[in-house]
Amino acid sequence: MTRAATERSIKINVRNFSFYYGDFQALDSLTLGIGQNEITALIGPSGCGKSTFLRSLNRMNDTIPGARAVGDVLLDGKNIYDPEVDVTELRQRVGMVFQRPNPFPQSIYDNVAFGPRVLGTARRSDLGDLVRQSLIDASLWDDVKHRLHGSALNLNPGQQQRLCIARAIAVKPDVILMDEPCSALDPVATLRVEDLMRELAEHFTIVIVTHNMQQAARVSDQTGFFWLGRLVEFDETERLFSAPREALTEAYITGRRG
Repeated sequence: MTRAATERSIKINVRNFSFYYGDFQALDSLTLGIGQNEITALIGPSGCGKSTFLRSLNRMNDTIPGARAVGDVLLDGKNIYDPEVDVTELRQRVGMVFQRPNPFPQSIYDNVAFGPRVLGTARRSDLGDLVRQSLIDASLWDDVKHRLHGSALNLNPGQQQRLCIARAIAVKPDVILMDEPCSALDPVATLRVEDLMRELAEHFTIVIVTHNMQQAARVSDQTGFFWLGRLVEFDETERLFSAPREALTEAYITGRRG
């Protein structure tokens, strides 16, 4: 479901962005535009900078000693690395779903309600409706509506990951970052999460890191190929996989490099 470049509305504009862990340069001069209500996939071998870049989009790397960013990451035109940016507010707008499901050891209801309660974004009288709608949007409501106050840890891994997605969207973010969200799931659960991603893209901008190139080809509108901290190629997914411009991209997607 790719879109012509002229129709794209850019949600996150990355300009000449580099990232360092101490003296080590993890990302080198990245420039790309992440489209609103699109799914952008980041592919490349382990250690190439995909996850570092993903976590840079909501400044999760800030907590690492010696980490520093150079360049601009503009969310709706405002640089998220501006000293005046409220990082808590940024992380509300740019949520994260991790590689392994990480539900809190609480009830299903309390997992989804956690963010709105902490942030004070929903009145108590509205919280039940918000939890219900978030679970519906995460394709989980029918599975759990009769056991909302049961432990989230009793859900299977696929359900737990969809619960984590429901928890992320309950605070009404603009962007959802997903770091290999299906790597710990079986094929059936993986397909359910992929279907969910396509549904969520109608309302959210999604950036996903994946080692599964078939998954990138199935679900994404745009794909970026990373290699040793560089963005080798960024293009519409269909074009990148069928007619890559760079020889290194072709070698990687055909299995000759990587």
